[in-house]
Amino acid sequence: MDEKERKQAIYPLSTESLQQNGKTVYYIRSVTSTIFGVSAGILGLESYYGFLFYFGGTAFVSLLMFLLLARGQPTEYFTSAKDIWTGNTLAGLSSFVLTWTLFYGLVDA
Repeated sequence: MDEKERKQAIYPLSTESLQQNGKTVYYIRSVTSTIFGVSAGILGLESYYGFLFYFGGTAFVSLLMFLLLARGQPTEYFTSAKDIWTGNTLAGLSSFVLTWTLFYGLVDA
């Protein structure tokens, strides 16, 4: 039995904890995508620059979640590291586009 298997036997991941961690990631993505949309609209970003801004900001937020929330070991809190890096990234895209166009229109008018 290697170290990882022994650790899983001593501290198993519970379903409730995994669901709560997933909700936390979803909440962080929702809030930050709205903030990124407001920022992109105020900055007057257009076309690909706005989407690059979103995906760059999302990558930065993923890095922060990896370092601060998961403490560099996402498999202790999630089923895989993919959950923290790409989980709900496209779900936040719609709220980003909505707030981006709203604030771009407000600032441009």
